[in-house]
Amino acid sequence: MGNGAETAGRELSQQSALIKRLAREVGFDLAGIAPAITPGGYHSFLEWMDQGYAGEMSYLERRKDAYEHPRYVMSSVRSVLMLTLNYQTEEPPAVTGTDARVSRYAWGTTDYHKVIRKKLKQLSRLIRAEYPGCETRGVVDTAPLLERDFAQLAGLGWIGKNTLLLNKREGSWFFLAGLLLSYELEYDEPQQSAHCGTCTRCLEACPTDAFVEAGTLDARKCISYLTIELRDQPIPAALRPGMQEWLFGCDVCQEVCPWNRKAPISGEPAFQPVETFTPVDACELLTLDEAAFQERFQSTPMSRARRAGLLRNAAIVLGNRGDQRAVPALLRVLDDAEPLIRGAVAWALGRLGDTETHSVLQARLEAETETDVIAELKSALDELERQGE
Repeated sequence: MGNGAETAGRELSQQSALIKRLAREVGFDLAGIAPAITPGGYHSFLEWMDQGYAGEMSYLERRKDAYEHPRYVMSSVRSVLMLTLNYQTEEPPAVTGTDARVSRYAWGTTDYHKVIRKKLKQLSRLIRAEYPGCETRGVVDTAPLLERDFAQLAGLGWIGKNTLLLNKREGSWFFLAGLLLSYELEYDEPQQSAHCGTCTRCLEACPTDAFVEAGTLDARKCISYLTIELRDQPIPAALRPGMQEWLFGCDVCQEVCPWNRKAPISGEPAFQPVETFTPVDACELLTLDEAAFQERFQSTPMSRARRAGLLRNAAIVLGNRGDQRAVPALLRVLDDAEPLIRGAVAWALGRLGDTETHSVLQARLEAETETDVIAELKSALDELERQGE
């Protein structure tokens, strides 16, 4: 009896080791295995949503029950293989003039979902070749799985005060992915300890004060949420100055984290930076029509913001940058077909304080029919008049 259990345990250990080795062979950086259970953070996740911190991300509410257990993603699941893929490539260049910043994960030419899904499919084929009866399902932040909780269960790190998974060697510049498996395996020891200590740099550095407390993010104030998820609405005026030069996403809470000082560099070709994305010329961005936007961004993460959202963000960045050279570019899109863009442009022109635009804004106000844009135009005109006093 003892020998049988020992043999079975050794087989599980060998299977787990092989699967993690295969994960590294296809290009993943870290691999750990957790049991398919209800994650410890599930009830905290429900409370977070009840507080309204998810903002307009209604898909979380619609699927909240499915986050309770991985079986709602794959009914036969017994184990969850959690994986990381580094995306840090180089330090961002300084922004000058009318430049806008993009989060590091979006510097490449290809959406990371496509890169990771390809690796997950390759890994699944390798696993099924070794274990023909094993069912698999890959997950890349689109299925209802609390990935950070399972990564912690799989021993890959702890959830930091900035709500991101942190690893002593890898920092946090990585994507998380999961592969659900129908086999029971040997599970890694969960990460029990956190190593943030008394450090609160991430909380203090957030430009929009999005952290309610350590470990709790009010997404409605987060720059990443504002520039990506809130793509069909105006960004609240009080939060616009805090966006600073961020066009798409935000890296501030990761840039100040001490655990990222020695984070490794990614060799993944798809993540290598495109010069025009690091940084982006916000004025040039305003010249893009829908066809040009699709040509440049359709295969990249930035397509998620859509043209209206990205140009709205560009206008806000220009208003924050305060460079008068942006005025002509902004005036050219003051009559854009998208109300979202017109409203942000009006706000930016009011911030830039060019009194010569007063008559142009007044003319636009007389022709405008959208309530939100009318309010933006009136506010911009009031701001120009205050500055001229």
